[in-house]
Amino acid sequence: MPPASALPPFDPYDPLGLDDLLSDEDRAVRDTVRAWAADRVLPHIAGWYERGELPGIRDLARELGAIGALGMQLTGYGCAGASAVQYGLACLELEAADSGIRSLVSVQGSLAMYAIHRFGSEEHKREWLPRMAAGEVIGCFGLTEPDHGSDPAGMRTRARRDGADWVLDGRKMWITNGSVAGVAVVWAQTDDGVRGFVVPAGTPGFSAPEIHHKWSLRASVTSELVLDGVRLPGSAVLPEVTGLRGPLSCLSHARYGIVWGAMGAARASFEAALSYAREREQFGRPIGGFQLTQAKLADMAVELHKGILLAHHLGRRMDAGRLRPEQISFGKLTNVREAIEICRTARTVLGANGISLEYPVMRHATNLESVLTYEGTVEMHQLVLGKALTGIDAFRG
Repeated sequence: MPPASALPPFDPYDPLGLDDLLSDEDRAVRDTVRAWAADRVLPHIAGWYERGELPGIRDLARELGAIGALGMQLTGYGCAGASAVQYGLACLELEAADSGIRSLVSVQGSLAMYAIHRFGSEEHKREWLPRMAAGEVIGCFGLTEPDHGSDPAGMRTRARRDGADWVLDGRKMWITNGSVAGVAVVWAQTDDGVRGFVVPAGTPGFSAPEIHHKWSLRASVTSELVLDGVRLPGSAVLPEVTGLRGPLSCLSHARYGIVWGAMGAARASFEAALSYAREREQFGRPIGGFQLTQAKLADMAVELHKGILLAHHLGRRMDAGRLRPEQISFGKLTNVREAIEICRTARTVLGANGISLEYPVMRHATNLESVLTYEGTVEMHQLVLGKALTGIDAFRG
Protein backbone atom coordinates (compact mmCIF):
# COMPACT_ATOMS: atom_id res chain seq x y z
CA MET A 1 0.00 0.00 0.00
CA PRO A 2 1.43 3.41 -0.94
CA PRO A 3 2.20 5.92 1.80
CA ALA A 4 -0.60 8.24 2.79
CA SER A 5 1.23 11.17 1.22
CA ALA A 6 0.92 9.50 -2.20
CA LEU A 7 -2.82 8.91 -1.92
CA PRO A 8 -5.51 11.33 -3.10
CA PRO A 9 -7.02 13.41 -0.29
CA PHE A 10 -10.06 12.07 1.54
CA ASP A 11 -13.26 13.56 0.14
CA PRO A 12 -16.10 13.71 2.72
CA TYR A 13 -18.58 13.95 -0.15
CA ASP A 14 -17.15 10.90 -1.93
CA PRO A 15 -15.48 8.86 0.83
CA LEU A 16 -15.25 5.65 -1.22
CA GLY A 17 -13.92 7.37 -4.34
CA LEU A 18 -16.94 6.26 -6.36
CA ASP A 19 -16.35 9.05 -8.84
CA ASP A 20 -13.50 6.90 -10.15
CA LEU A 21 -16.09 4.43 -11.44
CA LEU A 22 -17.41 7.00 -13.91
CA SER A 23 -16.28 7.70 -17.43
CA ASP A 24 -15.87 11.23 -18.73
CA GLU A 25 -19.21 10.83 -20.52
CA ASP A 26 -20.87 9.66 -17.29
CA ARG A 27 -19.58 12.73 -15.48
CA ALA A 28 -20.74 15.02 -18.28
CA VAL A 29 -24.28 13.63 -18.02
CA ARG A 30 -24.26 13.94 -14.23
CA ASP A 31 -22.88 17.47 -14.28
CA THR A 32 -25.37 18.62 -16.92
CA VAL A 33 -28.36 17.40 -14.92
CA ARG A 34 -26.92 18.74 -11.64
CA ALA A 35 -26.38 22.17 -13.16
CA TRP A 36 -29.90 22.25 -14.59
CA ALA A 37 -31.43 21.29 -11.24
CA ALA A 38 -29.32 23.87 -9.40
CA ASP A 39 -30.47 26.61 -11.76
CA ARG A 40 -34.11 25.70 -12.38
CA VAL A 41 -35.30 23.78 -9.32
CA LEU A 42 -33.33 24.44 -6.16
CA PRO A 43 -33.99 28.21 -5.99
CA HIS A 44 -37.75 27.61 -6.13
CA ILE A 45 -38.50 24.15 -4.78
CA ALA A 46 -39.21 25.09 -1.15
CA GLY A 47 -41.90 27.53 -2.27
CA TRP A 48 -43.38 25.07 -4.76
CA TYR A 49 -43.50 22.41 -2.08
CA GLU A 50 -45.07 24.74 0.48
CA ARG A 51 -47.76 25.85 -1.97
CA GLY A 52 -48.30 22.32 -3.29
CA GLU A 53 -47.67 23.15 -6.93
CA LEU A 54 -45.28 22.63 -9.80
CA PRO A 55 -45.73 25.77 -11.89
CA GLY A 56 -44.40 25.86 -15.42
CA ILE A 57 -44.25 22.07 -15.64
CA ARG A 58 -44.52 22.14 -19.42
CA ASP A 59 -41.57 24.54 -19.64
CA LEU A 60 -39.60 22.31 -17.28
CA ALA A 61 -40.42 19.29 -19.44
CA ARG A 62 -39.16 21.03 -22.58
CA GLU A 63 -35.96 22.03 -20.78
CA LEU A 64 -35.47 18.46 -19.59
CA GLY A 65 -36.00 17.32 -23.16
CA ALA A 66 -33.41 19.79 -24.37
CA ILE A 67 -30.74 18.28 -22.09
CA GLY A 68 -31.70 14.76 -23.16
CA ALA A 69 -33.18 13.64 -19.85
CA LEU A 70 -36.52 12.33 -21.12
CA GLY A 71 -36.46 8.71 -22.22
CA MET A 72 -32.69 9.07 -22.17
CA GLN A 73 -32.14 5.32 -21.76
CA LEU A 74 -34.08 4.56 -24.96
CA THR A 75 -32.64 4.52 -28.47
CA GLY A 76 -33.93 6.11 -31.65
CA TYR A 77 -36.94 8.37 -32.15
CA GLY A 78 -35.11 11.39 -30.72
CA CYS A 79 -34.02 9.60 -27.53
CA ALA A 80 -30.49 9.96 -26.19
CA GLY A 81 -29.54 6.28 -26.05
CA ALA A 82 -27.73 6.79 -22.75
CA SER A 83 -26.44 3.94 -20.62
CA ALA A 84 -28.32 2.64 -17.59
CA VAL A 85 -25.65 4.13 -15.33
CA GLN A 86 -26.04 7.53 -16.96
CA TYR A 87 -29.79 7.36 -16.55
CA GLY A 88 -29.29 6.42 -12.91
CA LEU A 89 -26.94 9.35 -12.34
CA ALA A 90 -29.56 11.67 -13.82
CA CYS A 91 -32.19 10.24 -11.46
CA LEU A 92 -29.88 10.77 -8.49
CA GLU A 93 -29.26 14.40 -9.38
CA LEU A 94 -32.93 15.11 -10.06
CA GLU A 95 -34.07 13.59 -6.76
CA ALA A 96 -31.34 15.45 -4.90
CA ALA A 97 -33.36 18.48 -5.98
CA ASP A 98 -36.78 16.93 -5.29
CA SER A 99 -38.49 13.56 -5.66
CA GLY A 100 -41.30 15.21 -7.61
CA ILE A 101 -38.92 16.28 -10.36
CA ARG A 102 -37.42 12.81 -10.61
CA SER A 103 -40.96 11.37 -10.70
CA LEU A 104 -41.83 13.61 -13.63
CA VAL A 105 -38.85 12.26 -15.56
CA SER A 106 -39.30 8.63 -14.43
CA VAL A 107 -42.96 8.46 -15.43
CA GLN A 108 -42.25 10.13 -18.73
CA GLY A 109 -39.28 7.99 -19.70
CA SER A 110 -39.38 4.72 -17.75
CA LEU A 111 -43.13 4.16 -17.85
CA ALA A 112 -44.98 5.98 -20.65
CA MET A 113 -42.18 6.21 -23.22
CA TYR A 114 -40.72 2.83 -22.31
CA ALA A 115 -44.09 1.14 -22.78
CA ILE A 116 -44.52 2.69 -26.22
CA HIS A 117 -40.91 2.01 -27.20
CA ARG A 118 -40.97 -1.65 -26.16
CA PHE A 119 -44.56 -2.69 -26.87
CA GLY A 120 -45.99 -0.11 -29.25
CA SER A 121 -46.43 -0.24 -32.99
CA GLU A 122 -44.11 1.59 -35.32
CA GLU A 123 -46.88 4.15 -35.79
CA HIS A 124 -47.10 4.68 -32.02
CA LYS A 125 -43.36 5.20 -31.78
CA ARG A 126 -43.18 7.67 -34.63
CA GLU A 127 -46.21 9.63 -33.47
CA TRP A 128 -45.34 9.99 -29.79
CA LEU A 129 -41.72 9.29 -28.90
CA PRO A 130 -39.96 12.19 -30.66
CA ARG A 131 -42.33 14.72 -29.11
CA MET A 132 -42.12 13.09 -25.70
CA ALA A 133 -38.31 12.99 -25.85
CA ALA A 134 -38.34 16.72 -26.61
CA GLY A 135 -40.73 17.43 -23.74
CA GLU A 136 -43.34 18.75 -26.14
CA VAL A 137 -45.80 16.09 -24.95
CA ILE A 138 -45.97 14.87 -21.36
CA GLY A 139 -47.05 11.29 -20.75
CA CYS A 140 -48.57 9.37 -17.87
CA PHE A 141 -49.02 5.70 -17.01
CA GLY A 142 -52.36 4.34 -15.80
CA LEU A 143 -52.07 1.10 -13.84
CA THR A 144 -52.95 1.66 -10.16
CA GLU A 145 -56.66 1.85 -9.34
CA PRO A 146 -58.57 3.08 -6.27
CA ASP A 147 -59.04 -0.49 -5.05
CA HIS A 148 -56.11 -2.23 -6.71
CA GLY A 149 -52.51 -1.14 -6.19
CA SER A 150 -50.23 -4.02 -5.24
CA ASP A 151 -52.54 -6.50 -7.01
CA PRO A 152 -52.86 -5.16 -10.56
CA ALA A 153 -54.34 -8.47 -11.72
CA GLY A 154 -57.54 -7.42 -9.98
CA MET A 155 -57.91 -4.20 -11.96
CA ARG A 156 -61.48 -3.25 -12.86
CA THR A 157 -60.77 -1.00 -15.81
CA ARG A 158 -62.05 -2.84 -18.86
CA ALA A 159 -61.64 -2.51 -22.58
CA ARG A 160 -64.24 -4.15 -24.81
CA ARG A 161 -64.43 -4.52 -28.53
CA ASP A 162 -67.11 -2.59 -30.40
CA GLY A 163 -66.73 -3.30 -34.06
CA ALA A 164 -63.24 -2.22 -35.08
CA ASP A 165 -62.92 0.03 -32.02
CA TRP A 166 -62.09 -0.40 -28.36
CA VAL A 167 -64.19 1.17 -25.60
CA LEU A 168 -62.55 1.75 -22.20
CA ASP A 169 -64.30 2.24 -18.86
CA GLY A 170 -62.70 2.57 -15.45
CA ARG A 171 -60.62 4.69 -13.10
CA LYS A 172 -56.94 4.95 -12.29
CA MET A 173 -55.54 6.58 -9.16
CA TRP A 174 -52.32 8.28 -7.98
CA ILE A 175 -51.19 8.99 -11.53
CA THR A 176 -48.13 11.26 -11.78
CA ASN A 177 -48.36 13.82 -14.61
CA GLY A 178 -52.00 12.87 -15.27
CA SER A 179 -53.56 16.33 -15.39
CA VAL A 180 -50.88 17.75 -17.69
CA ALA A 181 -50.36 14.71 -19.90
CA GLY A 182 -50.99 14.82 -23.61
CA VAL A 183 -51.04 11.04 -23.78
CA ALA A 184 -51.72 8.24 -21.30
CA VAL A 185 -50.67 4.62 -21.45
CA VAL A 186 -53.63 2.85 -19.81
CA TRP A 187 -53.77 -0.81 -18.85
CA ALA A 188 -57.13 -2.57 -18.90
CA GLN A 189 -58.68 -6.00 -18.70
CA THR A 190 -59.87 -7.48 -21.98
CA ASP A 191 -61.32 -10.84 -22.93
CA ASP A 192 -57.79 -11.86 -23.90
CA GLY A 193 -56.06 -10.59 -20.75
CA VAL A 194 -54.51 -7.29 -19.70
CA ARG A 195 -53.69 -5.00 -22.63
CA GLY A 196 -52.13 -1.56 -22.89
CA PHE A 197 -53.71 1.33 -24.78
CA VAL A 198 -52.36 4.63 -26.02
CA VAL A 199 -54.97 7.22 -25.06
CA PRO A 200 -54.63 10.83 -26.30
CA ALA A 201 -55.70 13.18 -23.53
CA GLY A 202 -58.33 14.96 -25.64
CA THR A 203 -60.30 11.78 -26.35
CA PRO A 204 -64.00 12.18 -25.38
CA GLY A 205 -64.77 10.48 -22.07
CA PHE A 206 -61.19 10.85 -20.78
CA SER A 207 -60.53 13.24 -17.89
CA ALA A 208 -57.76 13.64 -15.32
CA PRO A 209 -58.80 15.61 -12.23
CA GLU A 210 -55.83 16.59 -10.07
CA ILE A 211 -55.47 15.18 -6.55
CA HIS A 212 -54.91 17.79 -3.86
CA HIS A 213 -54.30 17.81 -0.07
CA LYS A 214 -51.11 15.74 -0.28
CA TRP A 215 -48.45 15.94 2.41
CA SER A 216 -45.84 14.24 0.23
CA LEU A 217 -44.68 14.88 -3.34
CA ARG A 218 -46.32 18.27 -3.09
CA ALA A 219 -44.24 19.68 -5.97
CA SER A 220 -45.62 17.07 -8.33
CA VAL A 221 -48.78 16.73 -10.39
CA THR A 222 -50.80 13.74 -9.14
CA SER A 223 -54.14 12.87 -10.67
CA GLU A 224 -56.98 10.45 -11.10
CA LEU A 225 -57.75 9.15 -14.58
CA VAL A 226 -61.42 8.71 -15.44
CA LEU A 227 -62.37 6.69 -18.50
CA ASP A 228 -66.06 6.91 -19.28
CA GLY A 229 -66.84 5.18 -22.54
CA VAL A 230 -63.54 6.23 -24.10
CA ARG A 231 -63.68 5.08 -27.72
CA LEU A 232 -60.36 4.31 -29.38
CA PRO A 233 -59.49 2.89 -32.80
CA GLY A 234 -58.25 -0.66 -32.97
CA SER A 235 -54.75 0.68 -33.59
CA ALA A 236 -54.63 2.21 -30.09
CA VAL A 237 -53.72 -1.10 -28.43
CA LEU A 238 -50.05 -1.86 -27.77
CA PRO A 239 -49.62 -4.84 -30.11
CA GLU A 240 -46.48 -6.46 -28.70
CA VAL A 241 -47.66 -7.63 -25.28
CA THR A 242 -50.61 -9.29 -23.54
CA GLY A 243 -50.85 -9.87 -19.80
CA LEU A 244 -49.21 -8.36 -16.75
CA ARG A 245 -45.75 -8.92 -18.18
CA GLY A 246 -46.21 -5.61 -19.99
CA PRO A 247 -46.88 -3.22 -17.13
CA LEU A 248 -44.62 -5.12 -14.72
CA SER A 249 -41.62 -4.81 -17.03
CA CYS A 250 -42.25 -1.06 -17.20
CA LEU A 251 -42.40 -0.92 -13.40
CA SER A 252 -39.07 -2.73 -13.16
CA HIS A 253 -37.49 -0.06 -15.31
CA ALA A 254 -38.96 2.70 -13.15
CA ARG A 255 -37.88 0.95 -9.94
CA TYR A 256 -34.32 0.89 -11.22
CA GLY A 257 -34.39 4.69 -11.42
CA ILE A 258 -35.67 4.85 -7.85
CA VAL A 259 -32.67 2.83 -6.63
CA TRP A 260 -30.53 5.78 -7.72
CA GLY A 261 -33.02 8.55 -7.04
CA ALA A 262 -33.54 7.70 -3.37
CA MET A 263 -29.81 8.15 -2.85
CA GLY A 264 -30.12 11.66 -4.27
CA ALA A 265 -32.62 12.62 -1.58
CA ALA A 266 -30.37 10.97 1.02
CA ARG A 267 -27.29 12.78 -0.28
CA ALA A 268 -28.95 16.18 -0.10
CA SER A 269 -30.03 15.51 3.48
CA PHE A 270 -26.62 14.19 4.52
CA GLU A 271 -24.82 17.16 2.99
CA ALA A 272 -27.18 19.56 4.74
CA ALA A 273 -26.48 17.85 8.06
CA LEU A 274 -22.72 17.81 7.48
CA SER A 275 -22.64 21.51 6.62
CA TYR A 276 -24.83 22.36 9.60
CA ALA A 277 -22.70 20.30 12.00
CA ARG A 278 -19.59 22.21 10.94
CA GLU A 279 -21.21 25.61 11.48
CA ARG A 280 -23.69 25.24 14.35
CA GLU A 281 -22.08 25.96 17.71
CA GLN A 282 -23.25 24.71 21.09
CA PHE A 283 -21.29 24.64 24.32
CA GLY A 284 -18.57 26.72 22.73
CA ARG A 285 -17.76 24.65 19.64
CA PRO A 286 -19.32 23.24 16.44
CA ILE A 287 -21.67 20.34 17.12
CA GLY A 288 -19.68 18.35 14.55
CA GLY A 289 -16.98 18.10 17.22
CA PHE A 290 -19.16 16.00 19.53
CA GLN A 291 -18.91 12.23 19.43
CA LEU A 292 -22.64 11.55 19.09
CA THR A 293 -22.94 13.90 16.12
CA GLN A 294 -19.89 12.36 14.47
CA ALA A 295 -21.39 8.90 14.97
CA LYS A 296 -24.55 10.03 13.20
CA LEU A 297 -22.61 11.53 10.31
CA ALA A 298 -20.45 8.43 9.96
CA ASP A 299 -23.45 6.10 9.91
CA MET A 300 -25.25 8.28 7.35
CA ALA A 301 -22.17 8.39 5.11
CA VAL A 302 -21.74 4.61 5.28
CA GLU A 303 -25.35 3.85 4.30
CA LEU A 304 -25.46 6.59 1.65
CA HIS A 305 -22.39 5.42 -0.20
CA LYS A 306 -23.23 1.74 0.18
CA GLY A 307 -26.51 2.60 -1.55
CA ILE A 308 -24.78 4.49 -4.36
CA LEU A 309 -22.33 1.62 -4.82
CA LEU A 310 -25.25 -0.81 -5.06
CA ALA A 311 -26.92 1.43 -7.64
CA HIS A 312 -23.71 1.45 -9.69
CA HIS A 313 -23.51 -2.33 -9.53
CA LEU A 314 -27.12 -2.76 -10.68
CA GLY A 315 -26.57 -0.22 -13.44
CA ARG A 316 -23.56 -2.12 -14.78
CA ARG A 317 -25.62 -5.32 -14.73
CA MET A 318 -28.43 -3.61 -16.63
CA ASP A 319 -25.99 -2.30 -19.22
CA ALA A 320 -24.66 -5.85 -19.60
CA GLY A 321 -28.17 -7.25 -20.00
CA ARG A 322 -27.85 -9.26 -16.77
CA LEU A 323 -30.09 -7.40 -14.32
CA ARG A 324 -32.94 -9.50 -12.92
CA PRO A 325 -36.21 -8.04 -11.53
CA GLU A 326 -35.42 -9.57 -8.13
CA GLN A 327 -32.17 -7.59 -8.05
CA ILE A 328 -34.06 -4.39 -8.76
CA SER A 329 -36.40 -5.25 -5.86
CA PHE A 330 -33.32 -5.74 -3.69
CA GLY A 331 -32.10 -2.25 -4.57
CA LYS A 332 -35.45 -0.51 -4.27
CA LEU A 333 -36.17 -2.11 -0.90
CA THR A 334 -32.90 -1.29 0.80
CA ASN A 335 -32.07 2.07 -0.77
CA VAL A 336 -35.42 3.70 -0.07
CA ARG A 337 -35.50 2.40 3.50
CA GLU A 338 -31.98 3.63 4.17
CA ALA A 339 -32.68 6.97 2.48
CA ILE A 340 -35.58 7.59 4.84
CA GLU A 341 -33.40 6.71 7.84
CA ILE A 342 -30.68 9.07 6.62
CA CYS A 343 -33.23 11.88 6.32
CA ARG A 344 -34.55 11.21 9.82
CA THR A 345 -31.06 11.17 11.29
CA ALA A 346 -30.14 14.35 9.43
CA ARG A 347 -33.23 15.98 10.91
CA THR A 348 -31.93 15.25 14.42
CA VAL A 349 -28.57 16.84 13.59
CA LEU A 350 -30.35 20.00 12.51
CA GLY A 351 -32.55 20.00 15.60
CA ALA A 352 -35.57 22.26 15.34
CA ASN A 353 -34.19 23.74 12.12
CA GLY A 354 -34.63 20.31 10.57
CA ILE A 355 -38.37 20.87 10.15
CA SER A 356 -37.91 24.18 8.34
CA LEU A 357 -38.17 24.47 4.57
CA GLU A 358 -35.03 26.59 4.70
CA TYR A 359 -33.34 23.19 4.71
CA PRO A 360 -34.23 20.27 2.40
CA VAL A 361 -34.33 17.52 5.01
CA MET A 362 -37.99 17.37 6.02
CA ARG A 363 -39.12 17.87 2.41
CA HIS A 364 -37.03 14.90 1.31
CA ALA A 365 -38.21 12.81 4.25
CA THR A 366 -41.88 13.36 3.47
CA ASN A 367 -41.34 12.79 -0.25
CA LEU A 368 -39.63 9.49 0.45
CA GLU A 369 -42.71 8.25 2.28
CA SER A 370 -44.37 8.19 -1.16
CA VAL A 371 -41.33 6.71 -2.85
CA LEU A 372 -41.39 3.94 -0.24
CA THR A 373 -44.88 2.96 -1.42
CA TYR A 374 -45.00 3.55 -5.15
CA GLU A 375 -43.52 1.15 -7.70
CA GLY A 376 -44.00 -1.60 -5.11
CA THR A 377 -44.41 -1.34 -1.35
CA VAL A 378 -41.84 -2.64 1.12
CA GLU A 379 -43.96 -5.73 1.64
CA MET A 380 -44.19 -6.50 -2.06
CA HIS A 381 -40.43 -6.31 -2.54
CA GLN A 382 -39.87 -8.42 0.56
CA LEU A 383 -42.15 -11.07 -0.95
CA VAL A 384 -40.40 -10.87 -4.32
CA LEU A 385 -37.10 -11.55 -2.57
CA GLY A 386 -38.68 -14.15 -0.28
CA LYS A 387 -39.97 -16.09 -3.27
CA ALA A 388 -36.58 -15.85 -4.98
CA LEU A 389 -34.80 -17.07 -1.85
CA THR A 390 -37.13 -19.94 -0.95
CA GLY A 391 -38.73 -20.87 -4.24
CA ILE A 392 -42.15 -20.55 -2.55
CA ASP A 393 -44.74 -18.00 -3.70
CA ALA A 394 -46.23 -16.35 -0.61
CA PHE A 395 -48.14 -13.59 -2.44
CA ARG A 396 -51.46 -15.41 -2.16
CA GLY A 397 -50.57 -17.75 0.68
